Amino acid sequence: MAQYVRRSHCSWNDAGWRSLLVQRFVHARQVEQLLLPGTADLHLVLCTAGAAVMSVSTGGAPARRRWTAGRLELMVPGRSTVRSYQATSALSTIQVHIPQAVIKRTAAQLGGPEPDFEALSAGLGPGDPVVEHLLRSLPANREVGDLYAESAAAFLAVHLLTRGREPRVPEIEHAAVRRGIAIMRDRLAEPLTLADIAAEAHLSVYHFVRVFRHATGETPHRYLTRLRIELAQRLLSGTTLTIEQIAERCGYAGPGPLSSAFLRHVGVRPSVYRNI
Repeated sequence: MAQYVRRSHCSWNDAGWRSLLVQRFVHARQVEQLLLPGTADLHLVLCTAGAAVMSVSTGGAPARRRWTAGRLELMVPGRSTVRSYQATSALSTIQVHIPQAVIKRTAAQLGGPEPDFEALSAGLGPGDPVVEHLLRSLPANREVGDLYAESAAAFLAVHLLTRGREPRVPEIEHAAVRRGIAIMRDRLAEPLTLADIAAEAHLSVYHFVRVFRHATGETPHRYLTRLRIELAQRLLSGTTLTIEQIAERCGYAGPGPLSSAFLRHVGVRPSVYRNI
């Protein structure tokens, strides 16, 4: 992998941790058909710098994902992916592996069904300020002992597994609607159209709108807008990103369109909401 990445931090070597593997990488500007084997651990990836459009295949047709600083990805355990991209600026990431044993133990303590890693991955696509802040801070804590790593692993496991159980999405039986919601959550920063989502859900636009509204009580456009505004609210409350940066992450062309949509849905401008 040396031709594709340069590792600048490894918590096993640099901090003596054994309860949590934290690594920091600088990536090559261009990669073609790179196979990343699946791991048993819960693998989190945070893009900390750079920009690229990444093609990701898990055996079917490749999906295109826009990578910029702040992009979070949860790799589904045991699933390999093939990736290609060409970055417009150098990519760097922080990558964290939560041991499989920690995930299993936490899931058992929480009770309920087995973790749905597909849903967890899709739900994390729009971002999570808590996870992002913690991942950014971990490489700097190399002077503390493994107890810190063990505590961080436990916190991340509980946060992710309970986050995945939040009733944000209604119980939906229709696979096309579930697929449509996953696409929306995963690609909030992109200029998605209804035709794009319907095509990837393998339905006509008319049929997709009809089944989506029946399942959720909302049109796809309203649902997508709500997801974007909810993400903007989290970023305004939990980060110091500028409104222009937040607009970009939420799929708006600039602060103006974000401000107009935010005012319609929340009742105040983003700048006012941040100061409340």
